[in-house]
Amino acid sequence: MAKSPLHIELIDVHKSFGPKVVLDGINLEVKRGQSLVVIGGSGTGKSVMLKCIIGLMSATSGVIKIDGEDVTVLSQHDRDVLMGKFGMLFQGAALFDSLPVWENVAFRLLQGQGMDREEAREKALEKLRQVGLGNEVMDLSPSELSGGMQKRVALARAIAADPEIIFFDEPTTGLDPIMADVINQLIVDCVKRIGATTISITHDMASARKIGDVVAMIYKGRIVWCGDVGEIDNSGNDFVEQFIHGSAEGPIKMDILKP
Repeated sequence: MAKSPLHIELIDVHKSFGPKVVLDGINLEVKRGQSLVVIGGSGTGKSVMLKCIIGLMSATSGVIKIDGEDVTVLSQHDRDVLMGKFGMLFQGAALFDSLPVWENVAFRLLQGQGMDREEAREKALEKLRQVGLGNEVMDLSPSELSGGMQKRVALARAIAADPEIIFFDEPTTGLDPIMADVINQLIVDCVKRIGATTISITHDMASARKIGDVVAMIYKGRIVWCGDVGEIDNSGNDFVEQFIHGSAEGPIKMDILKP
């Protein structure tokens, strides 16, 4: 059977925590091999949406399809199998301080796939080289690395198993503009090399423009605009215009306590 051109599909997805509504009817499509960037302010539901797709959280209602299959109704075993398709670069890198760099990169290969340690170490070196690192960092602790190097190690870990789908959660947070651009270019190169479908969430418009094919904007748990990255500067959407120009004036209202 031919694979669906839609790799990921969200249909009327809601997520609430008690009375607090975080996702309020998300509808989104990501084509196979496409890079989608999701923008929006803090607390708008970006990270919760990713966690619902990957299964770290359960949606309150709605349908989430991967390869045309509704993953919200999968058994735990089938969900575990599905997780094998995913890679993720977490905000802040989220490396294991107790493990050397190479074991961080090879963690899934060792723990999830039971790969031989020597083979896993070679695979880790291969992926580290793809992000511009090498033997000199293999046995270092993450705490001995700069922030930019930690991000590169986290990227190597995300691509270690050549996943079909990769999520990037604020990949350039905390980096200076030059290192942020280095990370953006590495993401583009690595994703292209393995042909993955990606969803990235970011506040960084330079990052969005560099790594995205399509950009979607979330506001108050809804997609308020979605279009090709080349259209974002002429979107005609008041929410997008306010966000990309960082203006206090517009339809997006910040909750600020006044004295």
